[in-house]
Amino acid sequence: MSAFRTLDDVDVENKRVLVRVDLNVPAENGVVTDATRIERVIPTILELSRAKAKVILLAHFGRPKGVDPKESLRPVAAKLAEIAKRPVAFSEDCIGEAASSAVAAMQPGDILCLENTRFHKGEEKNDPDFVKALAANGDIWVNDAFSAAHRAHASTEGLGHVLPACAGRAMQGEIEALSRALEHPKRPVAAIVGGAKVSTKLELLGNLVTKVDALIIGGGMANTFLYAQGVGIGKSLAERDLAETALAILQKAEKANCAIILPVDAVVAYHFAAQAPNHAYGLESIPHDGMILDVGPQSIERIKGAIDEAETLVWNGPLGAFELEPFDHGTVVAAKHVAARTHAGKLLSVAGGGDTVAALNHAKATERFSYVSTAGGAFLEWLEGKPLPGVEILRKK
Repeated sequence: MSAFRTLDDVDVENKRVLVRVDLNVPAENGVVTDATRIERVIPTILELSRAKAKVILLAHFGRPKGVDPKESLRPVAAKLAEIAKRPVAFSEDCIGEAASSAVAAMQPGDILCLENTRFHKGEEKNDPDFVKALAANGDIWVNDAFSAAHRAHASTEGLGHVLPACAGRAMQGEIEALSRALEHPKRPVAAIVGGAKVSTKLELLGNLVTKVDALIIGGGMANTFLYAQGVGIGKSLAERDLAETALAILQKAEKANCAIILPVDAVVAYHFAAQAPNHAYGLESIPHDGMILDVGPQSIERIKGAIDEAETLVWNGPLGAFELEPFDHGTVVAAKHVAARTHAGKLLSVAGGGDTVAALNHAKATERFSYVSTAGGAFLEWLEGKPLPGVEILRKK
């Protein structure tokens, strides 16, 4: 983190500290159903509170078109208070009289959550007047929302231009983990990339083949690569119009001396449904009316072998239709193998992306990975090699 400012670089005592956090959590009827993102930012909040800062939380929730009570952060703030075991005051607005009055009433160590920043159009437009209105209530800006760092919005990037800025502990942990995995990794480095579509991960694949020693491709996107190589994939999900693109990625990998590991066999069913009758086939025998829904047993052994050879592993996307048993088998076995190698101190493992987190949770492997990112788009853009506005603004000048 030597290139970035962190909480270690600022004196926060009796200062009004605006903390951009990610409170965009799943909720139903005003009840938070998954508090993982809240839990990630608690250490920063409590550290600032103990240091006698006035902790003022900024966050967005959902995609409201103006003020919408259904998208209020009030119930999320209540959940945060429950987890932090500390009182959390709430302001009906993030700017203006409501916000300034709530901030003025704070004592050192107090925690205040301001209302949804996206109730104002200026947030997503990174409008200078809105940035100024937010900054009026702070002396320091702490960005602890890596998951929103790929967006140059007022509260995720704009405030860094007008207030002293630094990374919170969750942001710091994310940057450190991703840097260890891709910027300064122990080699060999392997990556697992799965999911349904090549089209959503073209830039990711293009960047990874220049960074890693082995790239394991699974999920629906593997079918596109197999099809491009002339393998009969039956009725499997694939982007057949991207065959040339897939071949170009394979050529780029060869030039970069990156080994591409594709399935050598597959589990095939005739219906996309849990417990559908299925059978493992070699690639030369895929039925013309069948669908590939998971990697086969020989492929799993090849993947485990590649994991065994790696010192560092990055994972984004499942290897099969993990949400349908038994087509979760390949993903679960690979996840548990990565977790075991990591737990034994033989592998640094970093994973991220919505489906990936769900798959690792399903495999009960999450806790034994070195780091699992709750970020979606920001995690992907980092892996694609793109600079993230909310991170770049934290660099030491």
